[in-house]
Amino acid sequence: MKVTALAHPIQGLIKYHGLKDPKLRIPFHDSISVCVDALDTITTVETDEALNEDLFTLNGKKIFGRELERIENVLNRIKSIADYSGHFKVVSKNSLTEGKGLGFSASGFAALGLAASKSLNLDLDHISLSEAVRLGAGSATRSLAGSFAIWYADKNGKSYAEQLIRPEAIDFIMIVIPIPSTIKTDEAHFEVLSSPLFQARIKRIAKMVKSIKKAIEKRDVETLGRLTEEDTLNLHAITMTGKSHTILWEPETVKIVKEVMKMRGERVNAWYSMDTGPSVFINTSRDYVKEVVERLKKLGLSKIITSSVGDKPSLINDHLF
Repeated sequence: MKVTALAHPIQGLIKYHGLKDPKLRIPFHDSISVCVDALDTITTVETDEALNEDLFTLNGKKIFGRELERIENVLNRIKSIADYSGHFKVVSKNSLTEGKGLGFSASGFAALGLAASKSLNLDLDHISLSEAVRLGAGSATRSLAGSFAIWYADKNGKSYAEQLIRPEAIDFIMIVIPIPSTIKTDEAHFEVLSSPLFQARIKRIAKMVKSIKKAIEKRDVETLGRLTEEDTLNLHAITMTGKSHTILWEPETVKIVKEVMKMRGERVNAWYSMDTGPSVFINTSRDYVKEVVERLKKLGLSKIITSSVGDKPSLINDHLF
């Protein structure tokens, strides 16, 4: 059976950094994200018992190595639940192939899990599917939940995400500037304990999660933007002070950050955010979008994407093969 799913990548608001259990991809703490409606991953999965192995193609390229292992972790969990001994043919593509740190691993594994489970006629409950896609990428739990979502490190013995509010419930706009990088960011999660700042993060993260969750519930875009920006700096400080002293920002990243700070000084409500990569999200509301975009264009930036909040994944009929 052939099934195609579409999912949206995420911007981390309270980012997760580090894995308490790398095999099961369970984080040290809860985290919160928002789905980016303007970006997506489309994945088509077809069952085929005649295949000798699972076949996976992403953006026109066959996948090998560590990335394939993560895919197999998700597919094997779903096969086990369905008692299926055959294989899958999988073709996936992202709507944007440039830029690092845009959350496409989240949408990729969310779409993969949904499409694979439906191709086997499984009707998994949300928590079970969330725990399956988590084996590929932790943030896939939040893409699967859609909109603003909280990912629990441990809630009644399970680690999954759930939606906090509907996408249309808040005047929240993201302006995305993709910036390319050759740095492999997955390794950053394995270095957090080597940073002298990580334990300080752990001590205060529960309060940050509570504060940003409250801001979302109250539709308080200003507090939401400010806290997300604060958490961005916290995350990158840990990455920079880990054993590899990894600096993920590019010159364009710094240029945008300084412009956003300048805008705020001129009463333009906008706040920057970066996940594990150099690409920048600027969080604002509809009243300020035009001004922010015009200012970015004056910096010489050509790729500027404006997005509202995206929902959870959906099944579509436009198959990739």
